[in-house]
Amino acid sequence: MRQNPQSTAMRREIRARIEGGFWFAYQSLVRQKVIPYQWKAMNDEIPGAPKSHSVENFRIAAGRANGTHEGMVFQDSDLAKWLEAVGNLLDDDAPENAAIRAWADEAIDLVAAAQQPDGYVNTYFTVKQPGWRWGNLRDAHELYCSGHLIEAGVSMSRGTGDGRLLEVARRLADLIDASFGIEPGKLRGYPGHEEVELALVKLYRLTGERRYLERAKYFIDERGKRPSWFEQEAMEPDFKSIFGAKPLDYYQAHMPVREQEEAVGHAVRAMYLYTAMADIALETGDSSLAEACERLWKNTTGRKMYLTGGIGSSAVHESFSAEFDLPNDTAYAETCAAIGLFLFSSRMVRLGDEAPYADVMERCLYNGIISGIGLDGQSYFYVNPLEVIPTVCDTNAAYHAVKYRRQPWYGCACCPPNIARSLSALGEHAYHLRDDTLYADLFHEGTLSVEIMGVAVSVRQETAYPWAETVAFTVTPASAAEFTLALRAPAWCRKPRLSINGKPVRSLPGSDGYIRLRRTWGTSDRVELTLPMPVERIHADPRVRASFGKVALQRGPIVYCLAEVDNGDGLFRVSLPSDARLKVVHRPELLGGVVTISTRGRSTTIGEVAGALYTPENRPARVEERPLLFVPYFAWANRAPGEMTVWVHE
Repeated sequence: MRQNPQSTAMRREIRARIEGGFWFAYQSLVRQKVIPYQWKAMNDEIPGAPKSHSVENFRIAAGRANGTHEGMVFQDSDLAKWLEAVGNLLDDDAPENAAIRAWADEAIDLVAAAQQPDGYVNTYFTVKQPGWRWGNLRDAHELYCSGHLIEAGVSMSRGTGDGRLLEVARRLADLIDASFGIEPGKLRGYPGHEEVELALVKLYRLTGERRYLERAKYFIDERGKRPSWFEQEAMEPDFKSIFGAKPLDYYQAHMPVREQEEAVGHAVRAMYLYTAMADIALETGDSSLAEACERLWKNTTGRKMYLTGGIGSSAVHESFSAEFDLPNDTAYAETCAAIGLFLFSSRMVRLGDEAPYADVMERCLYNGIISGIGLDGQSYFYVNPLEVIPTVCDTNAAYHAVKYRRQPWYGCACCPPNIARSLSALGEHAYHLRDDTLYADLFHEGTLSVEIMGVAVSVRQETAYPWAETVAFTVTPASAAEFTLALRAPAWCRKPRLSINGKPVRSLPGSDGYIRLRRTWGTSDRVELTLPMPVERIHADPRVRASFGKVALQRGPIVYCLAEVDNGDGLFRVSLPSDARLKVVHRPELLGGVVTISTRGRSTTIGEVAGALYTPENRPARVEERPLLFVPYFAWANRAPGEMTVWVHE
């Protein structure tokens, strides 16, 4: 990786507007269905769903209701993430925005009223344990919740111009800055669940207040030093454990972050830490942090990532397991962890200007993230397995986290509002700018307005991606300007084709994975990038024992699966011959409109031997041809419940 810390002038964030196509449909779903539904869920108004208590906790902390804090210690973060999603989407005049603004006003008013005179905001420690503030950083999630609130304040200010929540966030950040650090009288601690670090960097970028960046850097630098803060605080006589002690590597606090080489512990925490490390490397030019980020990214994506972009294979502590231990049927692959890897990869592409980072962003986005939300916007997966047999899930406790029906809400509901804030912010990740090179990292229907070397430039993308192969860019500078447009050539595309104003041009990507077009751009130059999408048969590294001897199908960025509703049961007996013809069919009536893959496979039925579960005799086998229909993995479990598998025998 080339380490490219940006100058202040080039560091500004750019944000595309999503205006049509695949991701516009998802952002419309978030606006029209997800945000209203989640507001009801957080107000405990969804019949049959676990209660959230999130809004009620703030009412109690604000003195507007009686009662005690209910729910998880980190329940405040759900409302903060919801507010961040609102801030991302309230930058236009959509008709439904009026109701959303009213809900947001109510929420902001409650949060502001619950803020303590010194800036502290946390309903658990205000209502339930008022004497414990900063007393259990290992478990308490105070700084985690603070981080999400700070991100919400930034989003509301940037998206709507409403600075009320930002003022709450800044007072809270000022308190954190005054409370933590190496200076005399400050706590030398750091959060058990990372998040505040990347939030403080966001606040620095918005406000220009460098002390926020320095406090984020402090949390990164202090983590993993000996003696351990978590071990020290647990020895205090008034320490009260919430979740019980776990190994230091669970918190990524087993060694200083610059020395870490393997992704370990709680997967979401790890991703938020690595994201903040990359942020700080970007802002400060810290090469040791950048090198650590590269090692950890390669370890995560090269040895611990599912084909879908899911990470964190173990339900025990929601954690990474050993390298190449990627079971399909017990895959935890928490939705939040895929979101975390997406964020980490987004920072890495800005740090190194290399397309493989954006390839992982895309893999997470189209597979491991949107698999966590139903097509109705009102049902969710926390865990995203790659193989499901319902009867086993119902009876074997080892599968307690694996669901085959989407859930209306969770007692621990971190994933649903995380999906909302992530999908609503996609425009922030579509491009990045370095000096006079504009990188197109993600493909979508929409417009970007950006200034390149002092010239205002509009870039319009038109595409039916990921179903269609062509992405068209119309580049319109305010005046003729020379700069480079770098288009990502996805790793799955073997032979991209390119034309400018109808004339074919050289389209070989460089070693960084981008096709670079440097020219003096005139008015409305049109670039067409064609990315042929044959169906690919994917094989896992042979060290991934769960997928050894099996094959999966992928077309473009989309990973496919077999579902019982289309193919019947007994999917574990299915095989796909190496010469099977794979037919691509667009099905506008199916699952909101998807491209499917149909083929003929084989199903092996082994005969029974009376009374014998095991026998030395050969059991008679019957192999039959069987039609197979593969559908996008992200869309499974939106119809009748049943079996599902991504990997099939070859």
